[in-house]
Amino acid sequence: MQKVNFVQSYIDQSSIKLSIRGSKGDVTLSYPKHFLTYPDAITETTKMAGKLVFVGYGIVAPELQHNDYQDMDVKGKIVVTLSGKPKSFSSEEGAHFGSSREKLRHASDNGAVGFISISTPRAEKVRPYQNLLNFLHTPVVRWTNKDGHPSGVYPQIKGSVYLSKEASELVFTDAEQNLEQIYAMLENDQSPKGFNLLMEIQLESKSTHNSITSPNVAAILEGSDPSLKNEYVVYSAHSDHIGFAKTVKKDKINNGAMDNATGTSVLMETARLFSQLDERPKRSIVFLAVTGEEKGLLGSDYYAQNPTVPLGSIVANVNLDMPILTYEFADVIAFGADHSDMKTSVAKAAKKIGLELSPDPMPDQALFTRSDHYSFVKQGIPAVFLVPGFKSVDPKIDGSEQFNHFLKTNYHKPSDDFNQAFNWKAATKFTEVNYHIGLTLANQVQRPNWNDGDFFGETFSK
Repeated sequence: MQKVNFVQSYIDQSSIKLSIRGSKGDVTLSYPKHFLTYPDAITETTKMAGKLVFVGYGIVAPELQHNDYQDMDVKGKIVVTLSGKPKSFSSEEGAHFGSSREKLRHASDNGAVGFISISTPRAEKVRPYQNLLNFLHTPVVRWTNKDGHPSGVYPQIKGSVYLSKEASELVFTDAEQNLEQIYAMLENDQSPKGFNLLMEIQLESKSTHNSITSPNVAAILEGSDPSLKNEYVVYSAHSDHIGFAKTVKKDKINNGAMDNATGTSVLMETARLFSQLDERPKRSIVFLAVTGEEKGLLGSDYYAQNPTVPLGSIVANVNLDMPILTYEFADVIAFGADHSDMKTSVAKAAKKIGLELSPDPMPDQALFTRSDHYSFVKQGIPAVFLVPGFKSVDPKIDGSEQFNHFLKTNYHKPSDDFNQAFNWKAATKFTEVNYHIGLTLANQVQRPNWNDGDFFGETFSK
């Protein structure tokens, strides 16, 4: 049991005040109609004030010849960034560069004291501002180190805000470009250059903090080879879900049967299969149930930075998150397989039980960066995120329809329970392929390697 300490931060909704000052005086914005802000994980009182400077997307990506901070002086100022990424960025690399954490890091590194994000027409289609209001009362959770400092926090950034379109237009009042002109550039995949804005902003709020703990649970099956047993294949699955739903219905419990009791169960059943082998695999295997995935991959991030075995001895990660087990599938998908030679290992293992390895059917979703395996990737470890494929044994069943039906009907809802039409042949088959993948990785001569020139390998493995 690896105890993980967390700080849980709540914002006092009545304490939130934000005003914009320009040549025509002060304008007080209405919360949450015009803007959203977030709990502070470090201090109880947030005070962010300063001049505004627009920095495009706020992205620094030298690999893609893109630097929104080039020739920009943001020291002591509050940066205003477009949400998301340029259209031309590939989905997976773009998901990395366009993440809030990366943008906050670059803002801090360049001396900014505050961070503002504004929506775009493309972002509104995917995640409308109105939908974000559902999360007003959700706490921010961060794991803390031995000194009590929260992870993923940049102390120099005194506050962050997400603006509605109406409020964003105010920010660009009398600027050298208005918001509509900037939006027009985005439609043509042009990245707007940064410029100083004529407005200043002031934000105040109060936060409260709770200290909580939740464990990662790790088990080791020791390998049989005198040398290779000092290398580890890690299986991971998250054991948390999202708690109670805000609903008028009687059933408020988000059960998480498919997300992620299925993945956790397959993890445990895979461990049982390995434990019954007469001859154990050559490499050792770690079976890891992680906490806090739903709060931002927190448990896996903590483990990857504080592993229970030497970091350099972890050769691969196989992650199991929300396998949809409602139909008997004829193929599997391993998100991230294209980045390393694990693709060959996974395909070889799947073939043993008559399954194909299919390519990512949803590359625009960038799922490779959105589950616990990505915590291992960021430590330079090749990883895949394994799910059943969309090909069904029954030609009358469309796997993609089953997947989309779950997302539309049951995902993150109390209805994700055992009343769903579980197919236990699918559960058995998914466990078998999972077992064979681990066995292949644990017994192969060479440890998995990133593909030559792969972005994630080049970025994180060095």
